Amino acid sequence: MSKKKIILFSTLAVVVVVIVLMVNVGSGGSDEIEIQTAKVERGTVVQTVTASGRIQPKTQVKISADVAAKITRLEIKEGDWVEKGQFLVELDSERFLAAVERTEANMRSFKSNAELAKQNMFKAQKDFERTEKLFARSLESQATLDQNNAAYQVEKARYQSALDQVAQSEATLKQARDDFSKTKIYAPMAGTISELNKEVGEIALGSQFQEDVIMVISNLSGMEAVVKVDENDIVSVALGDTAEIEVDALPDITFAGVVTEIANSAKISGSGTSNQKTEFEVKISLLEPGNDLRPGMTASGDIITETKNEVLSVPIQCVAIRTPEQLQRKVANSGEAIADDSLDQEYIPDEDGFVEVVFVVDGGKANAKQVKTGIQGETNIEIIDGLSEGSEIVTGSYSAISKDLQNGSAVVVGSNKKNK
Repeated sequence: MSKKKIILFSTLAVVVVVIVLMVNVGSGGSDEIEIQTAKVERGTVVQTVTASGRIQPKTQVKISADVAAKITRLEIKEGDWVEKGQFLVELDSERFLAAVERTEANMRSFKSNAELAKQNMFKAQKDFERTEKLFARSLESQATLDQNNAAYQVEKARYQSALDQVAQSEATLKQARDDFSKTKIYAPMAGTISELNKEVGEIALGSQFQEDVIMVISNLSGMEAVVKVDENDIVSVALGDTAEIEVDALPDITFAGVVTEIANSAKISGSGTSNQKTEFEVKISLLEPGNDLRPGMTASGDIITETKNEVLSVPIQCVAIRTPEQLQRKVANSGEAIADDSLDQEYIPDEDGFVEVVFVVDGGKANAKQVKTGIQGETNIEIIDGLSEGSEIVTGSYSAISKDLQNGSAVVVGSNKKNK
């Protein structure tokens, strides 16, 4: 029993010591905040805009019928290579051929009528001229002269009307022949049949009614990424910006590209909902697309909008947001603000009332320095004003920077990070 009591008392003693230590720490036995630091250095900051979209050929042609008819011949299949001018599709041409023949017959009839009207006009003209000579010799009356003149004018008008009918029939015949010629479709360019939507026996509606694509011919040797850029980022994107494109289907390959086209008008999706997006379409030409890309593949890209070399920069998480009131120094363990001109700087808030600061370590304290920031990369942000090269700044932890640190807080550098 004596041995058991000794073990019990020893255990209780250990528990008490642990509790005392925990209470001591929790009650502020040490006001120092553990942080990690680094030195401000010069380097390169690359600002990018991220967007996603799809891969498509730079040059592709959607083939549609100009007339509505049933497909009777289709001598290609998806994936085939075609040359410019090669036959692709034939549509049912019977009614278009009939229209040509009917119009040709009408035109022959109109020409015959015009010839008859011409002869009648010549006869009326001669009668009028003869009457006019007799009238001059007082051998014919004024009434007869007027009558023959009126007859001549009537026949002249009939002849002109017949000529107009001939011209109209010629235009109608030209249209009928053009419609007939459109029943056969030829390749407008050399390329690959990247999409085939119709088969023999299906109806081609004709592009004058609605878009009804029979097939798509693409030049797969030149590819581009079409991505959608948010309206807040589009102002940073310019023609000629370089980009890095990743394709979901090819995860181990990064394609270099150049911005070649920026849409002038936005595309709005989810209008009137909480998910409404306003985006602009940007085309990025791929410099070396290779042979593995296919139209429609999902792609994402980082467009490099600006690069600055040898500038002061800090990790993005180092820049904190505070109000001027939060930046006033406090009396230890009281929370009351103090005025200390030797320590405090004047903080100028932005239009929203906030100040961008970086905490600089000096003499065991973290002093808030207002900074002016520039472009932002994936990990670092440019510091235009407020810091000098070599200054030791707080880089972690995130919770310390975002909420725990106050202006002038006592800090201790943690041993889990190396100081630069």
